[in-house]
Amino acid sequence: LRDFLLVYNRMTELCFRHCVCNLNYRLLTGREESCLDSCAARLVRANHRLMGAYVGLMPALLQRRAAEHGVPAEPSGLPASPEPAPGPAES
Repeated sequence: LRDFLLVYNRMTELCFRHCVCNLNYRLLTGREESCLDSCAARLVRANHRLMGAYVGLMPALLQRRAAEHGVPAEPSGLPASPEPAPGPAES
């Protein structure tokens, strides 16, 4: 959630600085509004492409990290969970 909010805040600031040049009016002009729409759409598309690439690469990165640390990886690409510690004998 924190990362999402950081991306959203950066996108808002970037598009606002790029598109809004006159703060003398309460409402946006038509030109400012269309600029903001296209700026936000462009950044959202770029973010979706980056996240798609991240999701595609993550299993391979996790397997490589597991191999470097000598931990066998499960088929899902995530490191195997440690065995539970032996507890008191159950009756």
